[in-house]
Amino acid sequence: MILVTGGAGFIGSCLQGELHRRGRRTLISDWLGGGDKWRNIARHPPERIIEPAQLIAFLDSREASGIEALVHLGAISETTARDGDLVWRSNVELSRSLWDWCARAGVPFLYASSAATYGAADGLEAFSDDPARLDRLRPLNLYGFSKHAFDLQVMGRLARGEPAPPQWVGLKFFNVYGPNELHKGSMISVVKVKYDEVAAGGPARLFRSDRPEVADGAQKRDFIWVGDVVEVILWLLDHPQVSGLFNCGTGVGRSYTDLAHAVCDAAGRPRRIELIDMPAALHGQYQSFTQADMSRLRAAGYDRQFTSLEAGICRYVREHLLAGDPHL
Repeated sequence: MILVTGGAGFIGSCLQGELHRRGRRTLISDWLGGGDKWRNIARHPPERIIEPAQLIAFLDSREASGIEALVHLGAISETTARDGDLVWRSNVELSRSLWDWCARAGVPFLYASSAATYGAADGLEAFSDDPARLDRLRPLNLYGFSKHAFDLQVMGRLARGEPAPPQWVGLKFFNVYGPNELHKGSMISVVKVKYDEVAAGGPARLFRSDRPEVADGAQKRDFIWVGDVVEVILWLLDHPQVSGLFNCGTGVGRSYTDLAHAVCDAAGRPRRIELIDMPAALHGQYQSFTQADMSRLRAAGYDRQFTSLEAGICRYVREHLLAGDPHL
């Protein structure tokens, strides 16, 4: 069995669905809540859903003896989160407990880090996932800080020779988009937000730049199709000899103008863009450029191609959003 925390969430449910399609037994730990989050797993129900509050007790029971890998994707992922104590407990303390359990049980441990750990990095070299550079990172928000704090703890434990899982991987996810994200509310991908704007007959609205050296609409992010993220995780599960902290992006930064045009094209709408002022709350916390350095994952043996922004958006829009079927 493979246990996926956050397994009813965005990336987690897409991973769990692919594992299910491949005939793998899955357990998930997550809350379904009172909304439609359950639809993310409706076509591929897991064998069991474990409430996060009961996860550690479950792992300490005999029922956990069949777990062959633990993929930890559950977290408080809102970049606007403000409750520091809650974020620390959820994103750092729980991660540490799961690491300890996997080390004792001899179970591979893959966990979600984030590109938010890089903060307001400038230049390609600033997005290197070399662990030797971790001390240089300055996250801009509480979420990024919590992910960075756990990355630092992992490196510290390894440096001290403390027990570790037989395989461990931290993945710094960049801007992921695709189906099964409707439950995310304000944290939904910009692809979906722009689609909703143009589908309603309006223009795609983009923030004006808050940096004089960056033109309006030229802010760039590394946008990655969720199917590619799932492929990376599955490849790692199939290669237990590979451990490390790795970026998970495409290695290509694309502008928001490129994204808006791709959404308009996929939706069959004219390319119309309206520039709006960036909210004051985002000033100083907005990443105007991200681009994953993928050289370390490539050096570890991952040789699959990543989906282009245009191809991924076309697939998302035409196979899911236009079709009225936003779930896998």
